[in-house]
Amino acid sequence: MTTSPHDWPAQLLAVQTVTTIGCVGLGTIGGGWAAHFLARGYDVHAWDPSPQAESRVKRLIEAAWPALEELGLFEGASPDRITVHTELADALEGVDFVQESAPEVLSLKQQLLADIDAAADPHIVVGSSTSGYSMTEMAVSAKRPERLVVGHPFNPPYLIPLVEVVGGQATSSAVVDWASGWYEHIGKSVITMDREIPGFIANRLQEALWREALHMVANGEATVEQIDKSIADGPGLRWPAHGPMLTFHMAGGEGGMAHMLDHFGPSLKSPWTRLDSPELTEELRNAVVDGCDTVLKQRGGKDLIAERDRAIIAIRKAIGEIRTGA
Repeated sequence: MTTSPHDWPAQLLAVQTVTTIGCVGLGTIGGGWAAHFLARGYDVHAWDPSPQAESRVKRLIEAAWPALEELGLFEGASPDRITVHTELADALEGVDFVQESAPEVLSLKQQLLADIDAAADPHIVVGSSTSGYSMTEMAVSAKRPERLVVGHPFNPPYLIPLVEVVGGQATSSAVVDWASGWYEHIGKSVITMDREIPGFIANRLQEALWREALHMVANGEATVEQIDKSIADGPGLRWPAHGPMLTFHMAGGEGGMAHMLDHFGPSLKSPWTRLDSPELTEELRNAVVDGCDTVLKQRGGKDLIAERDRAIIAIRKAIGEIRTGA
Protein backbone atom coordinates (compact mmCIF):
# COMPACT_ATOMS: atom_id res chain seq x y z
CA MET A 1 0.00 0.00 0.00
CA THR A 2 1.15 3.51 -0.70
CA THR A 3 0.12 6.78 0.85
CA SER A 4 -1.98 8.88 -1.50
CA PRO A 5 -0.82 12.34 -2.57
CA HIS A 6 -4.23 13.55 -1.41
CA ASP A 7 -4.47 14.78 2.16
CA TRP A 8 -6.77 11.94 3.13
CA PRO A 9 -6.45 12.13 6.93
CA ALA A 10 -7.67 15.73 6.90
CA GLN A 11 -10.50 15.07 4.46
CA LEU A 12 -11.98 11.80 5.72
CA LEU A 13 -15.19 11.97 7.71
CA ALA A 14 -15.22 10.93 11.33
CA VAL A 15 -16.96 7.55 11.41
CA GLN A 16 -19.38 8.89 14.02
CA THR A 17 -20.69 11.47 11.52
CA VAL A 18 -21.65 8.97 8.82
CA THR A 19 -25.41 8.98 8.30
CA THR A 20 -26.07 7.68 4.80
CA ILE A 21 -24.69 4.56 3.12
CA GLY A 22 -24.55 3.72 -0.57
CA CYS A 23 -25.09 0.02 -1.31
CA VAL A 24 -24.16 -0.95 -4.86
CA GLY A 25 -25.34 -4.45 -5.74
CA LEU A 26 -28.31 -5.98 -3.94
CA GLY A 27 -27.78 -9.72 -4.11
CA THR A 28 -27.47 -11.86 -1.00
CA ILE A 29 -24.36 -10.02 0.24
CA GLY A 30 -25.39 -6.51 -0.77
CA GLY A 31 -28.89 -7.00 0.60
CA GLY A 32 -27.44 -8.39 3.81
CA TRP A 33 -25.24 -5.32 4.14
CA ALA A 34 -28.28 -3.09 3.58
CA ALA A 35 -30.16 -4.89 6.36
CA HIS A 36 -27.20 -4.46 8.72
CA PHE A 37 -26.89 -0.73 7.98
CA LEU A 38 -30.63 -0.19 8.44
CA ALA A 39 -30.56 -2.02 11.78
CA ARG A 40 -27.80 0.34 12.92
CA GLY A 41 -30.01 3.36 12.18
CA TYR A 42 -28.51 4.50 8.87
CA ASP A 43 -30.23 5.65 5.70
CA VAL A 44 -29.40 3.41 2.74
CA HIS A 45 -29.32 4.55 -0.88
CA ALA A 46 -29.05 1.50 -3.12
CA TRP A 47 -28.56 0.58 -6.75
CA ASP A 48 -28.69 -2.67 -8.70
CA PRO A 49 -29.28 -3.10 -12.45
CA SER A 50 -31.88 -5.84 -11.97
CA PRO A 51 -35.53 -4.74 -12.42
CA GLN A 52 -36.39 -7.04 -9.50
CA ALA A 53 -33.75 -5.56 -7.19
CA GLU A 54 -36.08 -3.45 -5.05
CA SER A 55 -38.65 -6.17 -4.38
CA ARG A 56 -35.90 -8.73 -3.79
CA VAL A 57 -33.95 -6.64 -1.28
CA LYS A 58 -37.10 -5.69 0.62
CA ARG A 59 -38.01 -9.36 0.96
CA LEU A 60 -34.49 -10.07 2.24
CA ILE A 61 -34.68 -7.25 4.77
CA GLU A 62 -38.11 -8.39 5.94
CA ALA A 63 -36.80 -11.92 6.46
CA ALA A 64 -33.71 -10.67 8.30
CA TRP A 65 -35.45 -8.15 10.55
CA PRO A 66 -36.57 -10.57 13.32
CA ALA A 67 -32.97 -11.71 13.79
CA LEU A 68 -31.80 -8.11 13.82
CA GLU A 69 -34.43 -7.24 16.41
CA GLU A 70 -33.16 -10.08 18.58
CA LEU A 71 -29.60 -8.80 18.25
CA GLY A 72 -30.77 -5.32 19.18
CA LEU A 73 -31.78 -2.43 16.94
CA PHE A 74 -30.15 1.00 17.17
CA GLU A 75 -31.95 4.30 17.50
CA GLY A 76 -33.73 5.18 14.28
CA ALA A 77 -33.49 1.66 12.87
CA SER A 78 -36.18 0.98 10.29
CA PRO A 79 -36.51 -1.29 7.26
CA ASP A 80 -38.17 1.63 5.49
CA ARG A 81 -35.04 3.81 5.42
CA ILE A 82 -33.83 2.31 2.14
CA THR A 83 -34.29 3.92 -1.26
CA VAL A 84 -33.52 1.89 -4.38
CA HIS A 85 -32.50 4.02 -7.35
CA THR A 86 -32.48 3.22 -11.06
CA GLU A 87 -29.38 5.35 -11.73
CA LEU A 88 -26.04 4.78 -10.00
CA ALA A 89 -25.25 8.48 -9.75
CA ASP A 90 -28.56 9.15 -8.01
CA ALA A 91 -27.90 6.39 -5.49
CA LEU A 92 -24.48 7.79 -4.62
CA GLU A 93 -25.48 11.43 -4.27
CA GLY A 94 -24.93 12.58 -0.71
CA VAL A 95 -23.73 9.25 0.72
CA ASP A 96 -20.93 9.11 3.28
CA PHE A 97 -19.61 5.63 2.47
CA VAL A 98 -20.13 3.10 -0.31
CA GLN A 99 -20.23 -0.69 0.00
CA GLU A 100 -19.93 -2.40 -3.39
CA SER A 101 -21.25 -5.97 -3.58
CA ALA A 102 -21.42 -6.85 -7.27
CA PRO A 103 -20.96 -10.40 -8.63
CA GLU A 104 -17.45 -11.87 -8.65
CA VAL A 105 -16.52 -11.02 -12.25
CA LEU A 106 -13.25 -9.13 -12.46
CA SER A 107 -14.08 -7.01 -15.51
CA LEU A 108 -17.42 -6.08 -13.94
CA LYS A 109 -15.76 -5.11 -10.66
CA GLN A 110 -13.15 -3.02 -12.48
CA GLN A 111 -15.72 -1.04 -14.44
CA LEU A 112 -18.18 -0.69 -11.57
CA LEU A 113 -15.56 0.58 -9.12
CA ALA A 114 -14.43 3.09 -11.75
CA ASP A 115 -18.05 4.21 -12.17
CA ILE A 116 -18.55 4.48 -8.40
CA ASP A 117 -15.30 6.43 -8.10
CA ALA A 118 -16.46 8.85 -10.78
CA ALA A 119 -19.92 9.37 -9.28
CA ALA A 120 -19.34 9.44 -5.51
CA ASP A 121 -18.05 12.37 -3.50
CA PRO A 122 -14.25 12.28 -3.97
CA HIS A 123 -13.58 12.42 -0.22
CA ILE A 124 -15.48 9.30 0.86
CA VAL A 125 -14.21 5.74 1.16
CA VAL A 126 -15.44 2.95 -1.10
CA GLY A 127 -15.37 -0.61 0.25
CA SER A 128 -15.69 -3.74 -1.85
CA SER A 129 -17.28 -6.98 -0.67
CA THR A 130 -15.17 -9.06 -3.05
CA SER A 131 -14.52 -12.55 -1.76
CA GLY A 132 -11.28 -13.15 -3.62
CA TYR A 133 -10.00 -10.40 -5.91
CA SER A 134 -7.32 -8.00 -4.78
CA MET A 135 -8.02 -4.30 -4.79
CA THR A 136 -4.86 -3.82 -6.85
CA GLU A 137 -6.40 -5.73 -9.75
CA MET A 138 -9.90 -4.28 -9.28
CA ALA A 139 -8.85 -0.61 -9.07
CA VAL A 140 -7.03 -0.41 -12.41
CA SER A 141 -9.64 1.82 -14.10
CA ALA A 142 -10.43 4.11 -11.16
CA LYS A 143 -9.08 7.66 -11.13
CA ARG A 144 -8.88 7.71 -7.32
CA PRO A 145 -7.70 4.21 -6.39
CA GLU A 146 -6.33 5.59 -3.13
CA ARG A 147 -9.86 5.61 -1.62
CA LEU A 148 -10.77 2.05 -2.67
CA VAL A 149 -10.40 -0.74 -0.09
CA VAL A 150 -11.58 -4.32 0.37
CA GLY A 151 -14.12 -4.87 3.16
CA HIS A 152 -14.79 -8.59 2.79
CA PRO A 153 -17.81 -9.75 4.83
CA PHE A 154 -19.25 -13.19 5.48
CA ASN A 155 -22.72 -14.33 4.57
CA PRO A 156 -25.07 -13.23 5.95
CA PRO A 157 -23.42 -9.88 6.72
CA TYR A 158 -26.14 -8.93 9.20
CA LEU A 159 -25.34 -11.97 11.39
CA ILE A 160 -21.68 -12.88 10.88
CA PRO A 161 -19.43 -10.21 12.40
CA LEU A 162 -16.14 -10.82 10.55
CA VAL A 163 -14.86 -8.32 7.98
CA GLU A 164 -11.42 -8.59 6.40
CA VAL A 165 -9.93 -5.23 5.42
CA VAL A 166 -7.02 -4.83 3.01
CA GLY A 167 -5.94 -2.15 0.59
CA GLY A 168 -4.38 -2.36 -2.84
CA GLN A 169 -1.02 -1.04 -3.91
CA ALA A 170 -2.53 2.39 -4.53
CA THR A 171 -4.80 2.50 -1.47
CA SER A 172 -3.96 5.17 1.07
CA SER A 173 -2.88 3.76 4.42
CA ALA A 174 -5.20 6.33 6.01
CA VAL A 175 -8.12 4.83 4.09
CA VAL A 176 -7.28 1.34 5.34
CA ASP A 177 -7.19 2.67 8.90
CA TRP A 178 -10.45 4.54 8.38
CA ALA A 179 -12.19 1.48 6.92
CA SER A 180 -11.07 -0.72 9.81
CA GLY A 181 -12.34 1.86 12.28
CA TRP A 182 -15.60 2.23 10.37
CA TYR A 183 -16.38 -1.48 10.31
CA GLU A 184 -15.58 -1.73 14.01
CA HIS A 185 -17.86 1.26 14.62
CA ILE A 186 -20.77 -0.60 12.99
CA GLY A 187 -20.26 -3.66 15.16
CA LYS A 188 -17.97 -5.79 13.03
CA SER A 189 -15.04 -7.96 14.11
CA VAL A 190 -12.23 -6.67 11.90
CA ILE A 191 -9.05 -8.24 10.60
CA THR A 192 -6.79 -5.60 9.06
CA MET A 193 -4.54 -7.57 6.76
CA ASP A 194 -0.89 -6.72 6.28
CA ARG A 195 -0.81 -7.66 2.61
CA GLU A 196 -3.00 -8.82 -0.26
CA ILE A 197 -3.39 -12.56 -0.83
CA PRO A 198 -5.98 -14.25 -3.07
CA GLY A 199 -9.06 -15.21 -1.07
CA PHE A 200 -7.85 -13.29 2.02
CA ILE A 201 -7.54 -15.31 5.26
CA ALA A 202 -10.84 -16.93 6.19
CA ASN A 203 -11.77 -17.98 2.66
CA ARG A 204 -8.41 -19.68 2.18
CA LEU A 205 -9.00 -21.69 5.35
CA GLN A 206 -12.56 -22.49 4.31
CA GLU A 207 -11.38 -23.49 0.87
CA ALA A 208 -8.78 -25.92 2.24
CA LEU A 209 -11.47 -27.71 4.24
CA TRP A 210 -13.90 -27.62 1.33
CA ARG A 211 -11.41 -29.10 -1.14
CA GLU A 212 -10.50 -31.95 1.18
CA ALA A 213 -14.21 -32.65 1.73
CA LEU A 214 -14.75 -32.86 -2.02
CA HIS A 215 -11.80 -35.24 -2.34
CA MET A 216 -13.30 -37.54 0.30
CA VAL A 217 -16.72 -37.55 -1.35
CA ALA A 218 -15.22 -38.10 -4.81
CA ASN A 219 -13.16 -41.06 -3.56
CA GLY A 220 -16.00 -42.63 -1.59
CA GLU A 221 -14.14 -42.08 1.67
CA ALA A 222 -16.89 -40.13 3.44
CA THR A 223 -20.46 -39.02 2.86
CA VAL A 224 -21.73 -35.46 3.00
CA GLU A 225 -23.53 -36.29 6.25
CA GLN A 226 -20.36 -37.72 7.80
CA ILE A 227 -18.32 -34.70 6.76
CA ASP A 228 -20.79 -32.20 8.19
CA LYS A 229 -21.16 -34.17 11.41
CA SER A 230 -17.38 -34.44 11.77
CA ILE A 231 -17.13 -30.64 11.98
CA ALA A 232 -20.45 -29.66 13.59
CA ASP A 233 -20.07 -32.17 16.45
CA GLY A 234 -16.28 -32.15 16.56
CA PRO A 235 -13.72 -29.38 16.11
CA GLY A 236 -16.39 -26.90 15.02
CA LEU A 237 -17.60 -26.74 18.62
CA ARG A 238 -14.18 -25.56 19.78
CA TRP A 239 -13.48 -22.98 17.09
CA PRO A 240 -16.04 -20.30 18.04
CA ALA A 241 -14.27 -19.73 21.36
CA HIS A 242 -10.63 -19.75 20.28
CA GLY A 243 -10.12 -20.67 16.63
CA PRO A 244 -7.85 -23.44 15.33
CA MET A 245 -4.50 -22.08 16.54
CA LEU A 246 -5.33 -21.69 20.25
CA THR A 247 -7.29 -24.95 20.08
CA PHE A 248 -4.07 -26.70 19.08
CA HIS A 249 -2.21 -24.75 21.75
CA MET A 250 -4.49 -26.27 24.39
CA ALA A 251 -4.07 -29.71 22.82
CA GLY A 252 -0.39 -29.42 23.76
CA GLY A 253 -1.28 -29.49 27.44
CA GLU A 254 1.05 -27.68 29.82
CA GLY A 255 3.66 -27.40 27.07
CA GLY A 256 1.21 -25.52 24.83
CA MET A 257 1.88 -24.96 21.15
CA ALA A 258 5.59 -25.71 21.49
CA HIS A 259 4.82 -29.23 22.71
CA MET A 260 2.09 -29.63 20.10
CA LEU A 261 4.45 -28.81 17.25
CA ASP A 262 7.39 -30.78 18.60
CA HIS A 263 5.26 -33.85 19.33
CA PHE A 264 2.92 -33.86 16.35
CA GLY A 265 5.09 -32.05 13.82
CA PRO A 266 6.09 -35.30 12.05
CA SER A 267 2.40 -35.97 11.29
CA LEU A 268 2.51 -33.04 8.87
CA LYS A 269 4.23 -35.46 6.53
CA SER A 270 1.43 -38.03 6.90
CA PRO A 271 -1.07 -38.27 4.03
CA TRP A 272 -3.98 -36.82 6.05
CA THR A 273 -4.96 -34.29 3.37
CA ARG A 274 -4.31 -33.68 -0.32
CA LEU A 275 -2.69 -30.37 0.52
CA ASP A 276 1.08 -30.11 0.61
CA SER A 277 2.26 -29.21 4.09
CA PRO A 278 4.86 -26.49 4.57
CA GLU A 279 8.21 -27.57 5.92
CA LEU A 280 8.12 -27.27 9.70
CA THR A 281 11.29 -25.24 10.00
CA GLU A 282 12.50 -23.83 13.29
CA GLU A 283 11.53 -20.38 12.04
CA LEU A 284 7.94 -21.50 11.31
CA ARG A 285 7.70 -23.36 14.61
CA ASN A 286 8.86 -20.33 16.58
CA ALA A 287 6.57 -17.97 14.67
CA VAL A 288 3.53 -20.08 15.56
CA VAL A 289 4.57 -20.49 19.21
CA ASP A 290 5.31 -16.77 19.55
CA GLY A 291 1.98 -15.94 17.94
CA CYS A 292 0.12 -18.01 20.52
CA ASP A 293 2.09 -16.37 23.32
CA THR A 294 1.17 -12.92 21.99
CA VAL A 295 -2.54 -13.76 21.85
CA LEU A 296 -2.46 -15.21 25.34
CA LYS A 297 -0.83 -12.06 26.73
CA GLN A 298 -3.46 -9.91 25.01
CA ARG A 299 -6.24 -11.97 26.55
CA GLY A 300 -4.94 -11.20 30.02
CA GLY A 301 -4.13 -14.74 31.10
CA LYS A 302 -7.66 -16.08 30.91
CA ASP A 303 -8.18 -19.71 31.76
CA LEU A 304 -8.60 -20.92 28.19
CA ILE A 305 -9.74 -24.38 29.13
CA ALA A 306 -12.50 -23.12 31.41
CA GLU A 307 -13.51 -20.55 28.81
CA ARG A 308 -13.55 -23.19 26.08
CA ASP A 309 -15.64 -25.54 28.19
CA ARG A 310 -18.22 -22.89 29.00
CA ALA A 311 -18.44 -21.87 25.34
CA ILE A 312 -18.87 -25.43 24.09
CA ILE A 313 -21.55 -26.17 26.68
CA ALA A 314 -23.43 -23.00 25.75
CA ILE A 315 -23.16 -23.75 22.02
CA ARG A 316 -24.27 -27.35 22.46
CA LYS A 317 -27.25 -26.31 24.57
CA ALA A 318 -28.27 -23.63 22.08
CA ILE A 319 -27.95 -25.94 19.07
CA GLY A 320 -29.80 -28.69 20.93
CA GLU A 321 -32.72 -26.34 21.66
CA ILE A 322 -32.86 -25.26 18.02
CA ARG A 323 -32.79 -28.83 16.71
CA THR A 324 -35.50 -30.05 19.11
CA GLY A 325 -37.63 -26.95 18.69
CA ALA A 326 -37.46 -26.20 22.41
